Amino acid sequence: MYVTFDTASIQLKMYNIIINQNNVFVNIVFSSFSATMDQVGGAKASTQPGSTQDIFCHLCPNVRAAAHCVDCRIYLKRQPDIQLPRGECRIYDLAVVSPDMLLVSNRNQLCVQLLDCLKGEVVSEVKLQDYPYRICLTDRNTAAVTVGKKIQMIKVKNNTLTKDRELTVSKDVFGLTSSRNSPVVSYQSSPWLEVISMDGKVLHQFDKSGKSQHFTYPDFMCTTPGGSVFISDHVTDTITKVDAQLNVLQTFTSPLLDGSSGITAVTEDKILVCSSNIHIILLLQPSTNTMSTLLGEDDGIKQPYSLTYCPDQKKVYIASYCTETIKVYQVS
Repeated sequence: MYVTFDTASIQLKMYNIIINQNNVFVNIVFSSFSATMDQVGGAKASTQPGSTQDIFCHLCPNVRAAAHCVDCRIYLKRQPDIQLPRGECRIYDLAVVSPDMLLVSNRNQLCVQLLDCLKGEVVSEVKLQDYPYRICLTDRNTAAVTVGKKIQMIKVKNNTLTKDRELTVSKDVFGLTSSRNSPVVSYQSSPWLEVISMDGKVLHQFDKSGKSQHFTYPDFMCTTPGGSVFISDHVTDTITKVDAQLNVLQTFTSPLLDGSSGITAVTEDKILVCSSNIHIILLLQPSTNTMSTLLGEDDGIKQPYSLTYCPDQKKVYIASYCTETIKVYQVS
């Protein structure tokens, strides 16, 4: 299937072209511009199997022609799903430990599990006293998981999980990420944020003076390679960017955000967000203040709840609410 513009001169407003063939999507977005076909280069998109476009393609809406967009492209190619035993797993969060190894917070089993993605098998687990919520790595060999008013540290060595120390905080912890090897947490009551040290001391607090309504349900968080933190608010449907000291830098919203949940950073300017109520995965680009749809129901996305990115293998792992399936996409 081809889409070809072959008129001599065209004027385009921003629009989308979406082609669906064998679960393959090509999404081409143009900004408003005028050009001749010589300038555009005869824009063509192909979904023929085996072609270079036999993958999902997103083009930055701020470029003038598809041929000029290199840095802003994201390509996602569907990989085989990871299927965990039915009825035994309710995935609440994911974190990449190493290539082909994932940490999973499993509410059904009250545990954190180490998953071999190639075999689809759990190779190690640690039992907890309460429901695990969010999970992250503080360094290559240490994970943290929120459990009530505690943060349970877990050592990861030789594909084996062992409990380490606990950090006790004053309230029930909800969101969790790591910045400069220190946990960044959000709380369910009186929603706010803190950066704490590995011995439980508060290093930074979100200054909520005059901003008491900035967060309502700060749920998932992620940290970019440059150290910025993004917070997904499930109730206000906003994404907030803060620095390492929790100063607000930007706030993002979009009609495409409905049930904002899981969030992960591919690069400093490519943030993936779950919009769970309308079953889509969004690309947020802070530099241009834009959001666009990457994946939807036709790609098998249903109530996406948590996701994480593996920079070593350039893979995105997506878990849906109350399921045992993890969807995998190759990023290029």
